[in-house]
Amino acid sequence: MAISTASQAGDATTVPTAPVRRRLPGWAKGILWAVGVIAVLSAASYLTGVNTLTSTNTAQTALRLALPILLAALGGLWSERAGVINIGLEGMMILGTWGAAWGAYYGGPWLGLVAAIVMGALGGLLHAIATVTFNVNHIVSGVAINLLGLGIAKYLATLIFQPLSGNPRQSPTVPTFDTYSATFLSDWLSGLEKQQRVGVSDAAGLINGLITGVSPLTIIAIVLVPVSYLVLWHTRFGLRLRSCGENPVAAESLGVNVYTYKYTGVLLSGALAGMGGAALVLLQGGGGYLEGQTNGRGYIGLAAMIFGNWRPGGLLGGAALFGYSDGLQLAGGGKAVLALLYGAVLLLGVIVVVQLFRRRWLGVVLGVIAAGILYWIYWANDSLPGDLIPYTPHVVTLIVLAVASQRLRPPKADGARYRRGEGD
Repeated sequence: MAISTASQAGDATTVPTAPVRRRLPGWAKGILWAVGVIAVLSAASYLTGVNTLTSTNTAQTALRLALPILLAALGGLWSERAGVINIGLEGMMILGTWGAAWGAYYGGPWLGLVAAIVMGALGGLLHAIATVTFNVNHIVSGVAINLLGLGIAKYLATLIFQPLSGNPRQSPTVPTFDTYSATFLSDWLSGLEKQQRVGVSDAAGLINGLITGVSPLTIIAIVLVPVSYLVLWHTRFGLRLRSCGENPVAAESLGVNVYTYKYTGVLLSGALAGMGGAALVLLQGGGGYLEGQTNGRGYIGLAAMIFGNWRPGGLLGGAALFGYSDGLQLAGGGKAVLALLYGAVLLLGVIVVVQLFRRRWLGVVLGVIAAGILYWIYWANDSLPGDLIPYTPHVVTLIVLAVASQRLRPPKADGARYRRGEGD
């Protein structure tokens, strides 16, 4: 007994304990990223002399343009966490734009928002019936929803809006949401921005744009990000829904009604995409339905979700990035976008230094090559061609997805066909 006790004691002393690594919480990482981005934009603004990079107008425009992308990305998150790929976000957004204009024309912006949610949810219902009940390929069904959404919106616009506006491609002007500002704080930040202090004025301009001219829909969209996180990761309902996207057979064996949760996820996905369409119609600068006004934002929302690795905080960053690039080209034109390229060179320089310390030589080489190409484009041009500027967010989408594709971890059963009892 003494020998065994001694051996157990010896084993206890010889077994090394792994050091516990403390990781920063997600909110802390988000704050660090925000500070880093502001620092890069501030440096680029100072070195290029283009103040538009961090102006209040740019931030305000970027926030308005990021909201449809954010809502579409949240819609994709709910669907794909339930195991259903939703390529049809674009079509559901289109249905939402028509519903928002119709509801707002007859009952004001709040009725327009409700109508947009209902129209988007109907698109989600069609997608759920096709993919969950009839096991249609998710990609094929999503493409069909996009085409169907475009066709239904055209038909309804011709039927209802043409007698009112005289144009089958647009609605009459509809009321939009009122906007509100934190006047005292906004005045103080405006004063700091005008002082043109490096770093301080840049941060003041960006923050001022986020608290000036804010609509109720903006607040709702931003609040939905933490709400989605709390529901999906900290409730029993969210755990069951995510289990359907990871292993539906195991979820079924534990008594989870997989069909119900998949339907719920896709319906919520369509409703959120419809809200994204409403953001294009009911915010300042909208004011009505216009054919083609989504301009691929449903696909960009899907890209933002992938960039965010199927997490609410990550997709918020992706939506902010795409919204900022879109807002910058509207607020500052070719010179501002060219200055953003200079900021990308600075960011790549930081990444190269980090890769150098980690001795990741391939990352160092690729970072140097990319930085050299971008700097050559910046040095060789006074302004980007006007024909290319509107495609800035689409180019950013491609670049970001190419970079982010190395660390993605989608739900394991995302897009997989499921039949009840197939695991028996």
